[in-house]
Amino acid sequence: MLCSACRLRPPVTEDGRCLLCAGPAGPPPMPPVPAFVAPQQYLRSPDGLAKAVVVLLAAVAVADLFAVATGLNVRRVLGEGLDDGFATYDEAEATLADDLYAGAGVLQVLMTVATAVVFIIWFRRVRLNAEVFDPSAQPMGVGWAVGAWFVPIANLVLPRRIAGGIWTASAQTDPDGGWRTVPTTVMNLWWGAWVCSLVVSRYTSQQYWKAEEPQEIMDAAGLLMATDALDLVAAVLAVLFVRKLTRMQGERAALGVYPLSVPPAPGRAH
Repeated sequence: MLCSACRLRPPVTEDGRCLLCAGPAGPPPMPPVPAFVAPQQYLRSPDGLAKAVVVLLAAVAVADLFAVATGLNVRRVLGEGLDDGFATYDEAEATLADDLYAGAGVLQVLMTVATAVVFIIWFRRVRLNAEVFDPSAQPMGVGWAVGAWFVPIANLVLPRRIAGGIWTASAQTDPDGGWRTVPTTVMNLWWGAWVCSLVVSRYTSQQYWKAEEPQEIMDAAGLLMATDALDLVAAVLAVLFVRKLTRMQGERAALGVYPLSVPPAPGRAH
């Protein structure tokens, strides 16, 4: 028989307590129970960042439209001078058209860089949330949500792989807590358009800077305009992707952060 208070030593009193527990100080205090930290505290809303990304993507789209307009102006000026088969365009007007086109390119670069910075911050935020939702659905570690964008060639594949894991973890919004599949059409279209725009723009930019004759400049400007249009489409699809994934994470967070049943993810890189 053990002490009725501490259950460690034999009793010595009528009420079944040991000598230590029966003393004037009573039984020794039990260590405090650690406070439970709810997993929800690790979730952070991506809504604010998503709104900033959408605004910046809209600015990118405007810059693309301006680039298309200035490209059309370059082709018009040079085309008028070539109507009679000779390069007789107005030199001042051609210089102004070229300066406007170059300015549009600078604006595109500035908007793209600003958007990329905020987008990557948003992307890391949703990746951290996905780690809380279900780490087993993530094919790569959290750090890759930033680093994957800066690895040459691999940045054409790795971010999409990471986005797929985030999408899977964020899609678990069935009322019964079960796993469901949300079509990845928007994500796939955005990624395909972005990769195509990135690859094609490198080629068309080189063609434009190598062009010397008026006809060569016109042809290269036409290629750049097509690239700008593709970049515009990629920006619109990126807006749809950001809004969709952000909304999915809000719905998923409302269910609780416990991991739900999902198929095992492939080998994970850290």
